[in-house]
Amino acid sequence: MIKVIIGVVIATIIGLVVLGAVDNGMSDGDLVSNGIVVNDGETIQVSITGEVNREGTYLIESNSTLGDLILAAGSATGNADPSAYDANLEIGTRTSFYIAPLYDNSDVCATEPIEKACINTDSKDRLREVVSAFSETVAQAIVDYRLEKGAFECIEQLDDVKGIGPATFEKCKDLVTLR
Repeated sequence: MIKVIIGVVIATIIGLVVLGAVDNGMSDGDLVSNGIVVNDGETIQVSITGEVNREGTYLIESNSTLGDLILAAGSATGNADPSAYDANLEIGTRTSFYIAPLYDNSDVCATEPIEKACINTDSKDRLREVVSAFSETVAQAIVDYRLEKGAFECIEQLDDVKGIGPATFEKCKDLVTLR
């Protein structure tokens, strides 16, 4: 029993020494969030879910890219659909991102990618055909939105389209791409 207590005390002392060395290696302006050291300047909390290895909320500089956030989350999984996100997109003031799957996660034997509609190029009819959650009015609103404001930079911008709320976004997020 005494050997166990001595072992715990030694392990604790070694742990404190290691933590002290790590702390001394950081400057006062740095923060650690989920294992990432970021400069203490314009940092924001950004959530990422979907096809990344470690979903969660990360403290990251606002001028970072979505690719930086994906790397912070342990990179995209092999099932991430690269046409559904732009790794070069600057995060800016956005607070959450979703990385859509290429294959249906509920089908372990899926060999064909999920059929998807491109919110930047597909017609109103194609949008409705592929995404049953889009009514005719919503599909037209997506076309109008991109004509008025330009191409969608991320699928989360669908929240800005009139008629698309959280419930509709949940239904369509795996069925749309940017290109």
